[in-house]
Amino acid sequence: MLGSKLLRTNIKFVVEQLKRRNFVFDVDGFNKLEDQRKVAQIQTQDLQNLRNTKSKAIGQAKASGENMQPLLDEVSDLGKKLDDAKSKLQDIQVKIDEIVMVIPNIPHPSVPEGDSEDDNIEIFKWGEPATLDFDVKDHVELGEMHGMDLAAAAKISGARFVVITGKLAKLQRALTQFMLDHHIEKNGYTETYVPYLVNADSLTGTGQLPKFEADLFKTHLHGEEGEAKVLYLIPTAEVPVTNIVRESIIKGSELPLKFVAHTPCFRSEAGSYGKDTRGLIRQHQFEKVELVQISKPDNSYEVLEELTSDAEGILQLLELPYRKVILCTGDLGFASAKTYDLEVWLPGQKAYREISSCSCFEGFQARRMQLRWKNPETKETEFLHTLNGSGLAVGRALVAVMENYQNADGSIAIPKVLQGYMGGITTIK
Repeated sequence: MLGSKLLRTNIKFVVEQLKRRNFVFDVDGFNKLEDQRKVAQIQTQDLQNLRNTKSKAIGQAKASGENMQPLLDEVSDLGKKLDDAKSKLQDIQVKIDEIVMVIPNIPHPSVPEGDSEDDNIEIFKWGEPATLDFDVKDHVELGEMHGMDLAAAAKISGARFVVITGKLAKLQRALTQFMLDHHIEKNGYTETYVPYLVNADSLTGTGQLPKFEADLFKTHLHGEEGEAKVLYLIPTAEVPVTNIVRESIIKGSELPLKFVAHTPCFRSEAGSYGKDTRGLIRQHQFEKVELVQISKPDNSYEVLEELTSDAEGILQLLELPYRKVILCTGDLGFASAKTYDLEVWLPGQKAYREISSCSCFEGFQARRMQLRWKNPETKETEFLHTLNGSGLAVGRALVAVMENYQNADGSIAIPKVLQGYMGGITTIK
C-alpha cells in the first residue's frame, strides 16, 4: 500500500510512476474523495471542539447554580451530530481505502520499461546447457517411467495435480531437505513452520487481497457455536511467514530477520487455461522452499541481491544451467518494487523456465500490515522493508533435475549434492 502522505502531497509523481506499470490511476475520483474527507474532518473537529466547550460551560453553570438543562440539551444534540459526522468521515475513508488497496507498488528506478514478459532483460547466465546426443525426453515421459502418476491424481482430485511414488518421491524429498539445510546452515535463515490456512487479514497484508481473490482457494469452516469462518489455503509461504511480524515494532538490533519455510502452495491458476497443461510446471498444489527477509529501509536492495544469490546458490550446487532476468515494469508483481526471476534450463522444452522469483517490496507490505521499527537516528517509528523469494520451487527443481540429468535409456542420474539424501542411490533406473 502506498503511503497516504505520498498520495496527498505528490499525486503527480505517483501517476507518472504508475503509468510505467500500465496502471491508470483515477486521480479525479481520488481527489474528489480527498476533498470530501477534508471537509468532513473539519466538520468533525469543529463539532468536537464545540461540544468540549459546551461541556465545560455545564460545569461552570453547575458551580454558579444556573439552570443547566439548556446546555445539557445542546450537548446531547451536539453528540448526535458528532456521531453522524464521524460516521460520514469513516464512510469516506473506507471508499478511499478501497481505492488505495488496489493501487500497485511504484517501480524502483532501476526497473526497465516494458509492457510484458517479452520485455524482461537477461542480466546473467550461469552454466551451459549440455548437448545430449540422444532423443531428449521431457519430465512427463521420464516421470511415467519412474513413479509420476497424473492419471491417479486426476481420479483423486482432477486436473493439475500429481501423484509421485518410489524413488522419484524420495528425490523430491531430497531436494526439499537439501534446500532447507543449505539455507539454514550456510545462509543463516531461521527454519519456520507455519499454518497452511490463513485469514483475510494476512492475505491483505502481503497484497493478495482484495485484488486477487480469484487466484485463491477459499474454505468455509463452522466454529464451535456455528458461526461461519473463512480461511484461505496459502498461495505461497510468503503469506504466513511475513505475517508472523504483522503489527509489530522490531528492534533495530534484531534486523534483518531471515526466515525459511517449506510448505505446500495452492493456486487456482485463474486465467491460465491452456497453459502448461502437461506435467508439473503449473499445478494447483505444489511445494516451495521460501525465503523471507525483513530489513531496514536503507539497505533493502543490498538484501535483495543477497537473497537472490542465496537462491542462485542452490541452482549452482545442483549444477543446473540458469539465467537471471530483471522483470520490466509491465511484468512486475502487484506488490513488488523490483523483481529478479531465475529461470532454469529445461532440455525437454528447449527453454528456460522460472524456478524462483525474488522481490523487494520496500514498505508496501509493511504499511498494509503495520510492520515497523524504531529508527534510532530519527527517533521515529518507521515502516520496514520486506523481501522474499523461492529458494527454490521444489516441483520445478525436480523437473529440472529429471530433464538435465537424464540418460539415453530414461534413467536419471542423481546430482552429487543429493546423493547423501538419497541413501547412496546414484541413479534412478
